[in-house]
Amino acid sequence: MAKMKFAYAARDSAGKDVKGQIEAENEAEANTKLKGQNLVVTGLKRLDIKPSGFMSLGAVSRKANTAELALFTRQMATMIGAGIPLLEAFEILAEQTMDQNKGFGMGLQECADMVRGGTELSEAMARFPRIFPDIYINMVKAGEASGQLDVILDRLADFLEANESLKREIKSAMTYPVISLLMVLGITYYLLVFVVPKFEGMFKSLNAKLPGVTIFVLECSKFLQEQWYIILGIGIAVFIGYKMAMTSREFRRLKDTVMLKAPVFGPLGQKVAISRFARTLSTLLSSGVPLLAALEIVASTSGNAVLEDTLLQTRDTVKRGESITAHLQKAWVFPPMVVRMIGIGEKSGALEQLLSKISDFYDEQIHATVKSLTSLIEPLMLGIMGTIVGTIVIAIFYPILELQKTLS
Repeated sequence: MAKMKFAYAARDSAGKDVKGQIEAENEAEANTKLKGQNLVVTGLKRLDIKPSGFMSLGAVSRKANTAELALFTRQMATMIGAGIPLLEAFEILAEQTMDQNKGFGMGLQECADMVRGGTELSEAMARFPRIFPDIYINMVKAGEASGQLDVILDRLADFLEANESLKREIKSAMTYPVISLLMVLGITYYLLVFVVPKFEGMFKSLNAKLPGVTIFVLECSKFLQEQWYIILGIGIAVFIGYKMAMTSREFRRLKDTVMLKAPVFGPLGQKVAISRFARTLSTLLSSGVPLLAALEIVASTSGNAVLEDTLLQTRDTVKRGESITAHLQKAWVFPPMVVRMIGIGEKSGALEQLLSKISDFYDEQIHATVKSLTSLIEPLMLGIMGTIVGTIVIAIFYPILELQKTLS
């Protein structure tokens, strides 16, 4: 079989970003080769694909979101648990999924074709990294080795559903402030661009002496009307600059450190990060994935550069024969209670259970924090809106009232 060429992005054992190219028969082999070089793969793209004609325009991307993957996993676990053969279950779900997400359905069908040809399920899934993340592939691999694939898929479904539920809760909590902020900005823009200018002409015709607040509002109105492109340009520049900066590991680490230490939202971000870490590690360990591999997977899927560095350093200390808590207790991102519970779990041999309890505890904390933040944001946004609108109203009507006094 002809070798394919892949471009990869990865991290070495020191946590530095590495990029390069590698030849392999498929993505699974490329991943295996890179892991053999002690690299944690963060991106893999085939280079020798040449789009041709109109077929490339109609190409469908093989991808799925967490909610779709969770539903597929739950249905797959149920069908295998009911005694339906793996390949038949896969094909049924592929056909069913095709209507909702064609790319996902086609990816599942291609997986089924590879399994029919003798490929291991985990290896077939590794060919579709935009559908199946690393944690999924490693747990399926553990399920294949233990002969408990239906049990592993059930755990995976629980894990994905819990993650999706947490994501929905946070997204729901952020919806109100975002919509409120957009409304505030919209109302402010409308007043400054369409309402204030009508009064400006009146003030000039009457030669009224204007207070400082009115002059300030009129200048803001003039700026928005005549030099709006400067604000737009600054916004675009900040967005592009942020996207470029996010390619730097040092910037990501700085950004995540600031976010975790920020007032109000920092503690919430820390709770979310710890809950996700505990749930992911518990799920991997209870499924039979070795500790070192589990720590590596949790680090790569943490979504937080500070936590990722801490977990990779923890993996190195464990590799040297030390306990998990040897490094965690030095890391500020992990509260003492979490470190002690992990230490107890490690000594008692019940690490998975204690990690699950940590995750459950922090999920409750997140729910309470989100609820209190939502109740705090509502009056805060009303206060901001009232201050802006009130300032504009005062700026417009104060000179009119003063003019009325002089005329009377």
